[in-house]
Amino acid sequence: MAVELYEKVGGTVLEVHLQGKLAKEDYGKFVPKVEELLAEHGKICMLVIMKDFHGWSASALWEDIKFDARHFADIERLAIIGEKTWQKGMAVFCKPFTTAEVRYYEPGEEARARAWIEGEAD
Repeated sequence: MAVELYEKVGGTVLEVHLQGKLAKEDYGKFVPKVEELLAEHGKICMLVIMKDFHGWSASALWEDIKFDARHFADIERLAIIGEKTWQKGMAVFCKPFTTAEVRYYEPGEEARARAWIEGEAD
């Protein structure tokens, strides 16, 4: 499975683990969980951890674009932990597609990213 989801901080934080290549079907799991948490909390924060992640299939990329358009203002903070240069670039690339504050962290900085995403650090 390319995506694993974990609710944190009473559901106000969604931790997303990405591995392999995302397929359209992965959004069938991801989108309903996000929408459930948004219905409950209004806005959420997300921590995305990419480990051995190889990107999106074409149909998954389309699902991602639709998700970004629909939830442009629903994510308060977005922390991305990646292993590759292109993943660091994603943190910059995604900024115009969200009102979320976006930060990138290197592998090994999970504690720092979690502290920031949970509002415990600047």
